[in-house]
Amino acid sequence: MKYFLFILSLLLVIACQSDVKKDAKKPYALKIAYNVAFDIENDNYEVFSMNMDGSDKKNITNLKGVEWTYDAYDDDLYFISDKDTLHRHYFLYRMKADGSAKIKVSDFRLADSWHGFRNNGNELVVRPHKSVDTAIYIIDKEGKLLKRIRPDLDMFTSPNFSPDGKKIVFRGGNKSSRFERGYDDELYIMNDDGSGMQQLTHFPRNDSLKKWHSYSAGPPRWHPTENFISYQSERNGRYNLYAVTPDGIESWKLTDNAFSEGWHDWSPDGKHLAIESFDKEQSQFNIVLMNWETKELRTLTDSSYKYQQAPVFVKFYE
Repeated sequence: MKYFLFILSLLLVIACQSDVKKDAKKPYALKIAYNVAFDIENDNYEVFSMNMDGSDKKNITNLKGVEWTYDAYDDDLYFISDKDTLHRHYFLYRMKADGSAKIKVSDFRLADSWHGFRNNGNELVVRPHKSVDTAIYIIDKEGKLLKRIRPDLDMFTSPNFSPDGKKIVFRGGNKSSRFERGYDDELYIMNDDGSGMQQLTHFPRNDSLKKWHSYSAGPPRWHPTENFISYQSERNGRYNLYAVTPDGIESWKLTDNAFSEGWHDWSPDGKHLAIESFDKEQSQFNIVLMNWETKELRTLTDSSYKYQQAPVFVKFYE
């Protein structure tokens, strides 16, 4: 009898493992979510999604106020929203790529900041609002605080995990506000416990064309398969994408497109780069998709809305 029960248990385990493998191979399509200034006069921002060819554009938040997406893991698309509170007083939510299954994640106020994932999407690194704490938080996907990290800087925001989850790269600065004289912002990297912090990027000091409010180093995005971190920077009077290795030894201009480039995201396999493009006067923002191997470009949006920004790849299971 014991032998029979053992065999039965073993068969059940094998069956469950088989189901997991099947689920892992479940077909999906990639979509691109992005932020749209839906009604500028009333400060109403929405999250839209579209197919990789730009078709099937949809407003997937449909809420009054401000909603911005900053990252996704698998088919979970995360966004900040002020729908349950005061104007531009954000909490963290998640939903699917079609706008379904909206769930509130955080019970604490969040800064207007990018974030990242590790541990198969079960842990997030986020920046709480300064009225909550001057720290970087690691939380689980239900919003529970797991770890608090306080970098030795006056400003830090937009944290992102390395692909192995052991490092955190983020924007940091020597002043708490860009309105302070001498404000500077660069990329920094540290271990996930806050130790070993070092500066990665160094803005060219002879560049006199950078505006005071522009990024020296914008929110970092870690390439999922290649060993570099990408970011935007305004140099010689124009925004482009740049890259730096995690040890800070090598840095280079990543792209050389005819348009100005801003917030961006890598597809999970690293084969595509979605870029926020805009003209020098910043009169029109669009989403452009680049094939990373061929460098072929395709503009996915049009002039229906002025601000179409911050593209994020998200999986969509049929």
